[in-house]
Amino acid sequence: MRIALLAEGGYPYARGEGGAWVDRLVRGLTGHEFAVYALGRSERAEAAGMVALPPQVRDVRALPLWGPAPGPGAVSGKARRRRAQALEQYRDLVGVLAGDAGANGVADRFASALYGLAELAREDGGIPALLRSEHAVRVLEEVCRAPGARPLVAQAGVGDLLLAADQVERVLRPLSAPWYDEFGDALATADLCHAVTGGTALLPALLAKRFFGTPLLVTEYGVRLRETLLLHRAAGLSAPVRALLAAFHRHLAGEAYRGAALVTPGNAHARRWQEHCGADRERVRTVYPGYQGPLPEPAAEAEGGDPTLVWVGRADPGKDLIGLLHAFGEVRKEEPGARLRVVRAGEGDPAYLEQCRSLAAQLFPDEAADAVTAGENPVTFEELGSPGAPALPDAYAAGDVVVLSSVVEGFPVTLVEAMLCGRATVSTEAGAVREVIGGTGLVVPPRNPKALAEACVALLRDPERRQRLGAAARERALELFTVERNLAAFREIYLDLVAHAPGRHAPLRDPDGTPVPFGRPAESRVPGRWTAAPAWALAAREPAYAGAERRERA
Repeated sequence: MRIALLAEGGYPYARGEGGAWVDRLVRGLTGHEFAVYALGRSERAEAAGMVALPPQVRDVRALPLWGPAPGPGAVSGKARRRRAQALEQYRDLVGVLAGDAGANGVADRFASALYGLAELAREDGGIPALLRSEHAVRVLEEVCRAPGARPLVAQAGVGDLLLAADQVERVLRPLSAPWYDEFGDALATADLCHAVTGGTALLPALLAKRFFGTPLLVTEYGVRLRETLLLHRAAGLSAPVRALLAAFHRHLAGEAYRGAALVTPGNAHARRWQEHCGADRERVRTVYPGYQGPLPEPAAEAEGGDPTLVWVGRADPGKDLIGLLHAFGEVRKEEPGARLRVVRAGEGDPAYLEQCRSLAAQLFPDEAADAVTAGENPVTFEELGSPGAPALPDAYAAGDVVVLSSVVEGFPVTLVEAMLCGRATVSTEAGAVREVIGGTGLVVPPRNPKALAEACVALLRDPERRQRLGAAARERALELFTVERNLAAFREIYLDLVAHAPGRHAPLRDPDGTPVPFGRPAESRVPGRWTAAPAWALAAREPAYAGAERRERA
């Protein structure tokens, strides 16, 4: 079958875990054809180029959400009637964003305005320039100043209105993408739309469902709505602009969750967000991501030597390395010979890493065993691939206990890796940590260095318990978190959704409403490469009777 993969800021440009699981999915499902619809969030990511694509990816179509809007199109410059209709739909849409989110019928009003704009964009070739025009800014200002607007939105100044109009145009830009021609070679030919991220990637998938009846599958391994809200705050957007954009993404996510044939979160944490935003519990199924690479063998603990804690990951504030360093200070009071290895894997925040290095130097001055031995710090900072940690299994094997100290976490991949290596773990309760660990590790509250230190000391002093927990952790990871399990789940989901999808195309009808027999080729209902109509059918976009009528008039 033909699968349309829709992603925002991820595959095929992302080289981190954001795109790695999609690459594993595509490479593993060799019996399907994939077309990738990529919504780019930055010029830098696209300039780096795409990852190497397997042969089953037959097409990649990109739509940048950055930079200037595309050409004006017929709606913005030629037809006053169409322009007025588009502005009216835009008024309804931003009215929902500026109003009370809890009002009755607000979800239906949002959907009506969104699909109304989509119909106009599909008929007239695009509306991006209109949404950036002075007319759109005036409409936005009237809505924000109208009675019933939220007080926060009513505070928007001229600069806020200009920026908000620009940002709303960017998130609505997929409405004008050239992907919705019923006789074209884009989304009309897909048997299933799989949105592999949330956010704006949900928009073209919703339009394919509305225009062509294509089943929609939504997968989120992080909470994209939450990530978007944090990104807006980090970008320094003003409160009124953030409020308008947050309302749009919240309503878009809710519309997608309600319209999806199935929603597949990667963990219970994401599932709770999705159900809170409108996903039907009966149409939600958790599918865990799979571990990338060959499965490591369980690592044996080194006999003798100092008790050692290992931390692996990206150095950024969400990982709370500073809290771990303070906890390690408490560990050293109980176990003076203890050591901490910080192994950096992936890009992080260089300024935060330097701050952690400085704090480690202050908390743990270099120590020497005697007067003639060089001093050594009990905290070492290493990089994955260095002689001390050439590969992930080596990094985890170098410690007695693996520690995760995050205050913000989605699906903790490092914990899965440690579990596969058979290591006992101490983790803070963030994101899906408790769900991943189950009963095979110790979990403590975040931002609590004392509790983290006590759990680490308890495992460092009990090697038999470490061994039992490590063995149980490996068995749990092999059962739940392998690529094979992930691929089997999606293979089953694809077949089930397409098999139970209703007829994709309504029959062609003549002017008085009578169905035209054999108006569409039978092969258009068969999943796979045969779904596209033959060339003669694509060339003749009108029913046969229309040509007969023209000949009769002639």
